[in-house]
Amino acid sequence: MTTTWHEIAPRSGVAFMLKAGEKLNVIDPHGEQVADLLAYNRDDIAEVISSGRTLDYASRIYLTAGDPLYSNRSNVMLEIIEDTVGRHDFLLTPCSSDTFRIIYGDTNPHRGCFGNLSEALGPFGIGPDTIPVAFNCFMNVPIDPHTGALRVLPPLSRAGDHIVFEARMDLIIGLTACSAGQSNNFKYKPIHYEITS
Repeated sequence: MTTTWHEIAPRSGVAFMLKAGEKLNVIDPHGEQVADLLAYNRDDIAEVISSGRTLDYASRIYLTAGDPLYSNRSNVMLEIIEDTVGRHDFLLTPCSSDTFRIIYGDTNPHRGCFGNLSEALGPFGIGPDTIPVAFNCFMNVPIDPHTGALRVLPPLSRAGDHIVFEARMDLIIGLTACSAGQSNNFKYKPIHYEITS
């Protein structure tokens, strides 16, 4: 087994390749920090992770160990094989400068996860218009059972909590340390990740 450790600095993002059979361990080293995750088929970037397909087939919105993450073509891209938190979000789009402008009223908004993912994925030929809803590791988004209203609460993750994915095809992965204050209890921290084979 080989292991490679990496750190994603606060409010930034990276992109890298993950081979079929490799495992990606996303770690919250300090607690209460979200990481947005995207996946693209390495051999055809038009095939991309799909919130709609995945939640449709799971018939629920909270995913955890044992759940597959599907592409827009209904192929399994990743499977969650370990999860110490059990609460993640697959509904909300990556935060962006528009998020900060519209929701928070920022006059000089941060580019957010959307901008960070766009920059990181650009060298792989992936443009901003092809960025879908991300799997938001550790993000805590409860839903009112009567009105359907969404709330963004601090993550349930504590220092050292993690979620492990196994790749079911060769992938390009985008991963961030989320930039939205509300998602991270208004603190910005790094995310660690580990690739094992």
